[in-house]
Amino acid sequence: MATWNDVRRIALALPGTAEQSSRGTPAWRVKDKGFVWERPLRRADLEALGPAAPDGPILAARVADLGVKQALLTDDPDVYFTTPHFNGYPAILVRLDRIAVGELGARPGAEAARRGVPPPAALAAGRGYGAAAGGLTQRTSPS
Repeated sequence: MATWNDVRRIALALPGTAEQSSRGTPAWRVKDKGFVWERPLRRADLEALGPAAPDGPILAARVADLGVKQALLTDDPDVYFTTPHFNGYPAILVRLDRIAVGELGARPGAEAARRGVPPPAALAAGRGYGAAAGGLTQRTSPS
């Protein structure tokens, strides 16, 4: 089970990463572009998720594109989920208390930070960015 200390340690070990507070919660950025952040569920999220809404810590992470997002949602729905707020946006929500530390370092946002994240205009447009933009990658073997 990963913790916020694990997220901080892994994120800050990536070149060029800085930690900042966003809306009072931690967020990690490269070249002033976010790749992972704490994302408490909001009222609209709770309403949309209903009884399935998790009550533990939630990490949001940029992914390479919407195809990777869908693959993660399908591959491990006990760990990865989304809300209508993120429809059309290449980001995934992660139940931090259900992901192994080793998988956290290998997947959520690490590749995005290593390769750099797309420019703010692309972020705002909610476009997929392709493998070159980084982000989470699909698991290549079951774990």
